[in-house]
Amino acid sequence: MATQRVAERVRNLIEPVITSMAYELVDVQYVKEARRYILRIFIDRQGGVGLDDCEQVSRAVEPLLDASDPVPEHYYLEVSSPGIDRPLKKAADYERFAGRKVLLKTYAPVDGRRTFRGVLGGLAGDHVVLQADGQEISLPLAGVAQARLDE
Repeated sequence: MATQRVAERVRNLIEPVITSMAYELVDVQYVKEARRYILRIFIDRQGGVGLDDCEQVSRAVEPLLDASDPVPEHYYLEVSSPGIDRPLKKAADYERFAGRKVLLKTYAPVDGRRTFRGVLGGLAGDHVVLQADGQEISLPLAGVAQARLDE
């Protein structure tokens, strides 16, 4: 089963539980590293996330994962904060982190570039607004392959 599909199945399964605990599910990644599979769950909340938060979420989602078995292989579960280079995954993230430095990568070149660094201006319709290189750049949100805070 493709790793993206596994991550999406896990996200759909655990997001209601994580949300009910007053956390935000930032991202789910299912990867193979050094011959082992790792299921990474990234959580956040206002004021930040500590080790106790990660342990609570891990204890809450483990029984769900064991019961529904959405991951075909044996895996290691990691629950953590997204860190200082937090990914921007949802449209709301672009508004929430307006004014912060970001790194964006696009699927296709825009004006000959695929990588953009600058200050996030938020969203204007379906475009991400970025202040970079002394000018305002507008990139289609659908064309953004990856975005993260760049602090």
